[in-house]
Amino acid sequence: MRNRRESGQATVVTLIFLVVLLGMAALVLDIGSWYRADRATQSTADAAALAGAQVLPYDPANASSLALQYANKNGGGLSSSEIHITKSLGDNDTIQVHVSKGANGVFTKLFGVNTVTVGSKATARATLMQSAQYVAPIGVNLKHQKLKGTSSCPCFGAGNMTTIPLGKNGAPGSFDLLNIDGSKGGTGGQTLAQWILQGYSRYALEQRMHTTLLFPVYDILSGTGANATYHVVGWVGFYLTDHTANGSSGSISGYFTQVVWDGIESKASDGSNPDLGARVVKLVD
Repeated sequence: MRNRRESGQATVVTLIFLVVLLGMAALVLDIGSWYRADRATQSTADAAALAGAQVLPYDPANASSLALQYANKNGGGLSSSEIHITKSLGDNDTIQVHVSKGANGVFTKLFGVNTVTVGSKATARATLMQSAQYVAPIGVNLKHQKLKGTSSCPCFGAGNMTTIPLGKNGAPGSFDLLNIDGSKGGTGGQTLAQWILQGYSRYALEQRMHTTLLFPVYDILSGTGANATYHVVGWVGFYLTDHTANGSSGSISGYFTQVVWDGIESKASDGSNPDLGARVVKLVD
C-alpha cells in the first residue's frame, strides 16, 4: 500500500511540474511576442517622428500630418493627441510622438490575460547645421538678392529663378569656387572652366543637373589670391537647372530651396547663424 501511495503522489507531483513548465514556456513565448510588438512600435514611432521633423520648424501642422501618415504606413498606433511640437533649440524645432498598440496573448489567455498594451516614444529635432557632408564647392554671398535681398527672403522655389556668377568676386585672384578641402592655390581660367564642366573633387555639375546641391554661404571675404579666406555662416540648398563656362568665368542657374541634409547639428540657440532653409534632422533622447 505504501508503494502505491508513493507512486500516486509522484504522478501528481509530476503532473503539477508539467503544468508549471508548460505555463512558463507559454509565458516565455508570449513575452517574446510582446517584445517583438514593442520593437515594432518603436520603429513606427521613429519613422513618424523623423517624417514630421522634415518640415519643421516652418510647418508644424503639416509635421503632425506627416507623422500620422508615416505611422499609418508602418503599422499604425499613433493618434493626433499623441503628437506634440515643442521647442528645443528654437521654436517648433522638435516633434514628440507616442505610439501604442494592443498585443494579443496566445497561451496566456488560459490565465485570463488576453492582451497587453505596448508602446514607444520617439523625439526628432530639425536644426541648423554646424557642418555638412557632400557640399558643392561653390560659395554664395549672404547678400545675394534671393537670400537677403528683401525682408521676405530667403526666397525659395521655382518661382525665384536666379543665376549665380562664378567669377572674381571682389578680391584679386579670388573666385566663388572654393577649396573646401582646406588646400590653397590659385584658380586660372582653364582650371575654373574645368571645375565648372567636369566638377571639383569629382563633384561634376553635369551629373547633378536637375538635382539639389548644398552650397556654403559666406558673409566676409578677406585676403587675396591663394590666401583668400571665406567666412562661412551657413548653408543653402540650390536646385540646378543650367550652367555655363566661358574662359575664366561661368555661372550656374536654378533656385534656392529648403533642404534636409546629412551633417552635424548646430547647438546654437542665440540666432547668430542665419536660417537659410538647410536643416539636419535626427532622433534625440
